Amino acid sequence: MTSSTADLLLHPVRLRVLQLLLAGEELTTSQMAERLPDVPTASLYRHVARLADAGVLRVVRERSVRGTAERTYAVQVEAARVGPDAARSMTRDQHRRAFTTFTASLLGRFESYLEREEIDPARDGISYREAAMWLTDAELEEMVAELRETITARMEHRETPGRTRRTLATVLLPGGTRA
Repeated sequence: MTSSTADLLLHPVRLRVLQLLLAGEELTTSQMAERLPDVPTASLYRHVARLADAGVLRVVRERSVRGTAERTYAVQVEAARVGPDAARSMTRDQHRRAFTTFTASLLGRFESYLEREEIDPARDGISYREAAMWLTDAELEEMVAELRETITARMEHRETPGRTRRTLATVLLPGGTRA
């Protein structure tokens, strides 16, 4: 993946579309619009089209609705990742923009939560924590693999009664120089 693909994926609206679909759902643009009511419909359609044209989204179903083709989309998971090669090719400014987009997206979802009629952070599982640790490169790789395995297994869960969609965001930063 090139840094231009990273720019494509890290646009705030396109990132939110991907977040909807990365949970394994298949949605029409109309269904996406219902879940992203703050995004103008015309803008949403343009962003979905850009993702589809780039091969990040694929059409899984198409049906005719009042003479118009209604497409149901799924995400091409591998095409939706900014992998190590793309990260290496990104400039510092692109990394800044990507991180800003990422954190702004989190802030937007947190604001949406806070605007609910009734909130209970403890009941709702709200948590934000920071933990510093000393790890060798091998220990870091092991920890990341363990987290990836745990998270990936739960990302396969489907919407069912009793389940609530939750977002877990991770940021891993080096803490200065090596010991």
